Amino acid sequence: MEKFKPLIVLASILFALTLIIPAVLVLPFSDGKASGKLGEELARSKAPASKTVTSTTKDPAVEVAVFRSAKSTIEKVDLENYLVGVVAAEMPADFNEEALKAQALAARTYIVNRLTSKDRLGVPKGAMVTDTQIHQVYKNDAEQRRDWGKDYAWKKKKVLTAVRETSGQILTYKNKPIDALFFSTSNGYTENSEDYWDGEIPYLRSVSSPWDKGTEKYIHKMQIPVSQFEARLGVRVGSGGTIGKIIARTEGKRVAKVDFNGKILTGKSIREKLDLRSTDFSWEQKGSSIVITTKGFGHGVGMSQYGANGMAAEGKSYKDIVLHYYKGVKITSAENMLATVTAQK
Repeated sequence: MEKFKPLIVLASILFALTLIIPAVLVLPFSDGKASGKLGEELARSKAPASKTVTSTTKDPAVEVAVFRSAKSTIEKVDLENYLVGVVAAEMPADFNEEALKAQALAARTYIVNRLTSKDRLGVPKGAMVTDTQIHQVYKNDAEQRRDWGKDYAWKKKKVLTAVRETSGQILTYKNKPIDALFFSTSNGYTENSEDYWDGEIPYLRSVSSPWDKGTEKYIHKMQIPVSQFEARLGVRVGSGGTIGKIIARTEGKRVAKVDFNGKILTGKSIREKLDLRSTDFSWEQKGSSIVITTKGFGHGVGMSQYGANGMAAEGKSYKDIVLHYYKGVKITSAENMLATVTAQK
């Protein structure tokens, strides 16, 4: 009989990247001629981006006591499951993996900062954080199963991977955890911290965010009766062609101040009084209604989630993303800080 030598077969595997192509949100409104709109009378801004590390280890076994607002109970959960619950609640699981990692990094930075500072402001006794936007929105495994339904398995795995591949990492500025603020969608730029809240924070600077344009939350329209517009803002619309005049904008291209015939309102106060999605707004009167158009969704300070997803779709890593949105920060280990928390228990 003939003898055959064994054959060695080499296999090559190709990986494909999936691009997320967002859609533009278009809302229909009543036709009719505009009889007045927001005017503007002003005098102008800029920004840059960085490689990746991965680990699939678990975060340290630190316990987080979460106040569950719906039931007024305290739920104790380990750090990893807490972070999974925050990322699952704060960012769509179908976002790019690198965007989810950036969100996990921001979430871990927030809770480590809170744990080490022993800040318990705004929470009942025995809790460390709430499950609301006051701190970070959190959903436990049962709520994830309810919300994700048949997609639970792959979404859970994706979010867990994002948390584990950033395990132990936080964002610091001058060796301290940062206030890793984030929001949904920019108008093409983020805001300087002092343009929305009091206090200039060096790492929360206005940067360009062109990836948001054209995404589903980029443009929004709403209309309210003229009478309601006047009542909420405490102004009179009048019969002229201009309804207020923008006299200042922020570095992030949002409305800073509007002059209503001598009464000056800030863009932030107008957003809050009219319940607008952002401070980049314009309006016009159509009949007995004011049609308001906003660009972006959220306060605009820190990391844009849709911007992060757009960066990831272009092949940027989570490190590139966070170093773009938070200026001058470093990605460092939280090991020593978390060890201190564990030792104090």
